[in-house]
Formats: sequence, structure tokens, C-alpha cells
Amino acid sequence: MTRVPPVPYHKWDTEVLRPLTGGRTVPPSNVLGLLLNHPELAKAFLTFGTHLLYRSTLPARTRELTILRVAWRHRCRYEWSHHVPMARGAGVTETELEEVRQGTGTLLNRAVDELETTSSLSDEVYGELAKDLDERQLMDFVFTVGAYGMQAMAYNTFGVEPDPGTDDGGMGDHGPAA
Repeated sequence: MTRVPPVPYHKWDTEVLRPLTGGRTVPPSNVLGLLLNHPELAKAFLTFGTHLLYRSTLPARTRELTILRVAWRHRCRYEWSHHVPMARGAGVTETELEEVRQGTGTLLNRAVDELETTSSLSDEVYGELAKDLDERQLMDFVFTVGAYGMQAMAYNTFGVEPDPGTDDGGMGDHGPAA
């Protein structure tokens, strides 16, 4: 159940959305509708979020698998339904999606799980990541895990529903309690 109703699309302040859109028209989104209830927060958050989603140094597949593991761990239906299509578009396979769901011991799953459990990475996992990621990518990885964990917390707390027409990508009954 939605606790903070989204601002209706026809009342959106497009200037607040400029960090995300660059002035382009964007379709309705329950998250953007939620954020527009607090324009100052929306501007700050969208600037940071736009970096993580569109300007990150992480390869798209890595970014999407990371976001999906965070979304799955937090049982965030909105993020899961939003990012499964993006992951598929980045070449993530159904097998990889199942590995995210199951928490299979892939390096990315292990790294996300460690960060979320201990707020740090062990020397072992950090060293493994550093074989494939440079310093900026490692920073983008850690900030992506943290930011998407925060988003999941907010979206679950405020009851943000997946956007109309999105598929839950197999989350089904694994999402937060209604």
C-alpha cells in the first residue's frame, strides 16, 4: 500500500527532473512521482542517481547484476521490476538472474552480500574485484550497493508499487509484505 501518494504526472515539475532528464520528456514513474513530493531531495538524489545509473564507470552488466542483488536482498519489487529489463538489455541471462535470486556464490553476489552485511569488503573479495575493476569502478561499485540499498529501503517503506506494465521479473511473492 502506498504511504506517500506520487505527485500526479500532469503536475510534475520538469525543472526538478532536469538532472535526470536533461530536459527530455520522461514517462510516468511511481518513483519520480514519490520524489517530486520533496523537490529539494529529488534534485540532490537524482543528480547522484543519474551518475550511478548513466555515468558510472561500471560495465552495464556488472552494474545491473549488482543492483538486482541489492533489490533481491531487500525484496524491493520496484527496483527488481525496473532493473530486470535493463539487465536483460545489458546481456544478463536467465541463468544469471537465477543466480542473483539464489544468492549463488558469484563474485558480485558475494561482494554485495558482504557490503550489506558488514558495511565493508574483506581483503579477499576486494582483491578479487580489483582484478577486474579499477579504482573508480570499485568506488562506483560500493556507492551503487549503498545507494540502491537506501533506495530499496525508501521504496519499501513508502510502498512504491512497480510502474504499470512492468513485469516483476520473477520476484512474485518474494517482495515485501503488502
